[in-house]
Amino acid sequence: MHRGKGMKFVGDSRVPAERKPNIPKDYSEYPGKTEAFWPNFLLKEWMVGAVFLIGYLCLTVAHPSPLERIADPTDTGYIPLPDWYFLFLYQLLKYSYASGPYTVIGAMIMPGLAFGGLLLAPFIDRGPHRRPSKRPLATGFMLLALAGIFYLTWESVATHDWEAAAKQGKIVAEVEVDHEAEGYKIMEANTCLTCHGAELTGGAGAPALVDTGLTPEEVMEIAKKGKGNMPPGVFKGTDEELKKLGEFISSLKAE
Repeated sequence: MHRGKGMKFVGDSRVPAERKPNIPKDYSEYPGKTEAFWPNFLLKEWMVGAVFLIGYLCLTVAHPSPLERIADPTDTGYIPLPDWYFLFLYQLLKYSYASGPYTVIGAMIMPGLAFGGLLLAPFIDRGPHRRPSKRPLATGFMLLALAGIFYLTWESVATHDWEAAAKQGKIVAEVEVDHEAEGYKIMEANTCLTCHGAELTGGAGAPALVDTGLTPEEVMEIAKKGKGNMPPGVFKGTDEELKKLGEFISSLKAE
């Protein structure tokens, strides 16, 4: 056979003879079905975002965030409470093997394993299916995490002493306390400041001693016999010191 004789060339219509770049058609070729990203689409996004932002600002004005009194480092009875989205971790630290000497386990190891499991779920279950029933590991991890967060948050809200929390964080009238006054020194010697605070603004279960409206005699009687959470016999001073204490507390008036 001579070169070139008997040879046939077959072409396939599915293979283009010329390679064209994969460039999408211009949006003008689809009238009524698409629009330009700038400024049409982006402007609509900004308008929707502005509506939600204005609504959020109106909500903050109508219902301002509750503020508490200024932090007092001498008030050892204050019980802090995190925001609602951290309540499940706060509740976790109340259990025996997640608090005290095991705080590292409750604060780092257990949350680390939980969140690490969620991060690894897509890599462990690499199936192509999209239905939750077809992906048992990923679905199981997510349902378990949601159930745990919901339960711990519910327990934290149900077991927290909200009445005591409202009292300990309540903004009270303040007065410039003379720390060099004899009455203040007597209170300091009788460990009164442990519960009532260095500025006498109160603490967990202890009322503020500013603007009490009590007479010196009433203050003296409470100091000797106790009242509410204050047991009797706390004051250990003399009668003269008790009188000075009553006069000092009775004279504390907020400006």
